[in-house]
Amino acid sequence: MNYTIHRGDALLRLAEIPTASIDCVITDPPYNSGGRTAKERTSRSARAKYTSADAAHTLADFPGENKDQRAYTYWLSQLLAESCRATRDGGMAAVFTDWRQLGSTADALQAGGWIWRGALAWYKPAARPQKGRFTQNCEFVLWGSKGPIDADANPVYLPGLYTASQPRAGRVHITQKPVSVMRDLVKIARPGGTVLDFCMGSGTTGVAAMLEGRDFVGIEVTDHYASIAEQRLAETARQIAAGTALDGADGAQPPA
Repeated sequence: MNYTIHRGDALLRLAEIPTASIDCVITDPPYNSGGRTAKERTSRSARAKYTSADAAHTLADFPGENKDQRAYTYWLSQLLAESCRATRDGGMAAVFTDWRQLGSTADALQAGGWIWRGALAWYKPAARPQKGRFTQNCEFVLWGSKGPIDADANPVYLPGLYTASQPRAGRVHITQKPVSVMRDLVKIARPGGTVLDFCMGSGTTGVAAMLEGRDFVGIEVTDHYASIAEQRLAETARQIAAGTALDGADGAQPPA
């Protein structure tokens, strides 16, 4: 399968993608949440927000985590509008979010020109319990379409609930998603179609897309993570060509 990586600001690089060339947008933007107060949400780094004090890893930070809720909504709506332009009629979008930004993400999806179709839940069984509180062990994926859905063009039946923990072995990004979850999500794009992730991170969406027979276009502003994504996608392409592509949850990691 083919893949293309663009380095730089997503809004600028999205403008370079041809109109109606994408079948599906799947992305995991910085949530800009993870704090109890406005100061905590806007003054701490991604690593400070989303990494526990006893974390075993020392993964690199990433930018874009210091917007207040209104700025986040406006920023994401611009990205989703530009990606909607790049998507063919009937194409899909799926956007990760947490409980704090559910409303803002739903607003941005619709402001970007997509028809909001629903919300998926990603249940993380290893989440830490909180005394006297409900455990925050779910993230969410809001999904929509560009106009009507032609179900006969891609007659898949996909679940609305996913259960998986964040990767441990081979983890290369602070907020890395499980390949097992992403492999199911990319099936909403027709076989042989093209999946776009404008907040690519370490390239998990691309790995999943290629393993499921889809092409991939990724955009990443952080050179460190763009380089990791290039390694992972090149290794995935090599495995596919050799007929040795891993079928497990989180294969195709770069060599140590």
